[in-house]
Amino acid sequence: MKIYDTKAGNVKDLYALLEQRSKSSSADITSKVRDVITNVLENGDRALLDYCEMFDKVRPEKLVLTSDDIEAAASKLDPAIYAIMKEAADNIRIYHEKQLASGYEIESKGKTLGRIVRPLSRVGVYVPGGTAAYPSTVLMNCIPASVAGVEEIIIVTPPKKEGLNPAIAAAAKIAGIKKVINAGGAQAIAALAYGTESVPKADKIVGPGNMFVAEAKRQVYGTADIDMIAGPSEVCIVADSGAKADFVAADMLSQLEHDRAASAVLITTDKNLAENVNTNIYEQLERLPRKEIASESLEKFSAIVITESMDEAFEVANRVAPEHLEILTENPRDMLSKVKNAGSIFLGEYSPEPMGDYFAGTNHVLPTSGTARFSSPLSVDDFVKKMSYLSYSEKAFMRDADSVIRFAETEGLDAHANSVRIRLSEKQS
Repeated sequence: MKIYDTKAGNVKDLYALLEQRSKSSSADITSKVRDVITNVLENGDRALLDYCEMFDKVRPEKLVLTSDDIEAAASKLDPAIYAIMKEAADNIRIYHEKQLASGYEIESKGKTLGRIVRPLSRVGVYVPGGTAAYPSTVLMNCIPASVAGVEEIIIVTPPKKEGLNPAIAAAAKIAGIKKVINAGGAQAIAALAYGTESVPKADKIVGPGNMFVAEAKRQVYGTADIDMIAGPSEVCIVADSGAKADFVAADMLSQLEHDRAASAVLITTDKNLAENVNTNIYEQLERLPRKEIASESLEKFSAIVITESMDEAFEVANRVAPEHLEILTENPRDMLSKVKNAGSIFLGEYSPEPMGDYFAGTNHVLPTSGTARFSSPLSVDDFVKKMSYLSYSEKAFMRDADSVIRFAETEGLDAHANSVRIRLSEKQS
């Protein structure tokens, strides 16, 4: 793993590497996804089933799974795992209920201004179904939508020959989901955006997926809203000399096993820690079942950065703007004020990133690839919309009318001005 040093001035090479990593999609993927979307638009359910057969090697007997189907699949899950998922769901719900926002109203001199907050009507949640099942994705996406008051939440997930994965089904049951669509890939995103005979249009589409899913979300945006274009997972760790090298190495590997393009960056003021982590990470790597994936992401997009001070360490971290930021210092809470850009922050040696992935209650759907500079974790806010309203009394209208007319005329919009003037003229005649 490459070691950078701010004193040597080579950290800019790391920034360039991470920016190159974030570049997604290709002309070929863009074209293929466009063709899939067009096919779903023209052929609806038939296109979905054809793609299931083509990509997932199964043509499901039922495209739409109901509450009974979800219940039947969920019953196959180990009750102990179900109980853990239920507790995690309770934690997630408690955290997100604090995010509920209400409207407001301002009254002043005959003028009333207000804001209304309303939930979206229907949301589609994409749940990956490749080499692993991700029930945590169900909970993290569906529970905030439920807390927001969304009327209908629909899951789409690739079909399996053996049927709906019991863990996915259990998470769906816990989250109160009544409908699962047996389809994945770009075709499922298209179905949610435009609707088919069996899949109703969604107002918003959320959830992670591969590059084809991400590209499909990009292309349907505007027809439906989306959460974000998520890139590969990443962690950045800021640590001082008191951090334990084996903890740091384990936390870096926990992200690197996700994806061949995942990234883990350690930033530290201590050269000995840097060397010990570098040794530890290769020792631990040998014991991982997903060693091949983690090894590739370790060599491609991971690094250690040595800085001269903690202030400089956080300058680097803020420039990276990571999805996950772990602070392993003597007093980690004291360092919060130094953080400007991060998706989610983990404070102290007993708050590793997986605690947030599964159980603590904070959301694990986070901005990646530096987008934490301007975006936020998935929250209840993502599942509501805001509307403004205003009301003028006659007296208040007469007071402000001339100002509005002059403002409209300044912009050359005479019809706007006339909309006010015609009312003013009527009152003055």
